[in-house]
Amino acid sequence: MSETVDQLECYADYVCPFCYLGTQSLEQYRETRADPLEIDWQPFDLRSGKRRADGSIDHDVDDGKDEAYFEQAKQNVRRLQAAYDVEMVQELAIEVDSLPAQQAAWYVKQEYPDQWAAFDDEIYAALWQDGRDIGEVDVLADIAATVGLPVDEIRSAIDDDGVRTALEDRFSMAQQRGITGVPTFMYDGQIARGAVPPARFERLLE
Repeated sequence: MSETVDQLECYADYVCPFCYLGTQSLEQYRETRADPLEIDWQPFDLRSGKRRADGSIDHDVDDGKDEAYFEQAKQNVRRLQAAYDVEMVQELAIEVDSLPAQQAAWYVKQEYPDQWAAFDDEIYAALWQDGRDIGEVDVLADIAATVGLPVDEIRSAIDDDGVRTALEDRFSMAQQRGITGVPTFMYDGQIARGAVPPARFERLLE
């Protein structure tokens, strides 16, 4: 009889610093957990309201986020960095477009599920620890090579309209489920929003 493994749904966008901090907090919880835990990553596009038809971002669209908003966000990032003992080379990544990275990650999740977690980790590390632009295909190809994925396939997936359509369908499904911000973690009908501490994951899952 096979063992049932808990599965935690995680809605996230790579360019969200709180998603990175949330994954780091989640990993700290997993290190204290006796039973295995699977992560079911679900993509979410924070820039959906600013995208043109071709997928590019129109930075001139007013999303209501002013300098005060971003300054408060930076302060919150610094606070959580200290709380979780996480080093980051930048607090925000406003100019980086995560769509190519999410498209690559979605392809990997479907075609190479056993390597998805390593790929996901390296994308976050590239942006938040190394300051690399994960919107660049060459950067994603390099990450793919690092974790042993077929580079040509990853390049093709990023340029594949079918993969992009499938990804956009997932974005729409997330919105239909009431996901309005990330990170959002879901387990057995319960929800935790934001870069919650390890103790919150323990309450959610146990």
